[in-house]
Amino acid sequence: MSDRIELRAMRFEGRHGALPEEQERVQPFEVDVVLELALVGAGRADDLGRTVDYGAVFRIAREVVEGSHVKLIETLAERIAARVLAEHGRAAAVTVRVRKMEPPLPGTLAWAGVEVRRAR
Repeated sequence: MSDRIELRAMRFEGRHGALPEEQERVQPFEVDVVLELALVGAGRADDLGRTVDYGAVFRIAREVVEGSHVKLIETLAERIAARVLAEHGRAAAVTVRVRKMEPPLPGTLAWAGVEVRRAR
């Protein structure tokens, strides 16, 4: 599938990580979601009902990241991907990237991240 809807660099705050201090301290996370789906019908008809509302996808990502604590960013990515596919039947596949912007490491690092791709 060559058509995509992309949401890049969504920023949210959450309390995720395996270390005790990560569970107590709010920290920034960045999320990308790329949906693969046919967009020709929506584009030709100018019809939101024939595509996926990216505002709804944004809300899913926000709810997952700002929701209950998890230890792994892998879990955040899996939860976002699963909800997007479950709630948006037009999407054939979804790629989710989650980046922890302030990982607790002894040195300089821009971010630590994961990427998952899930398809129907």
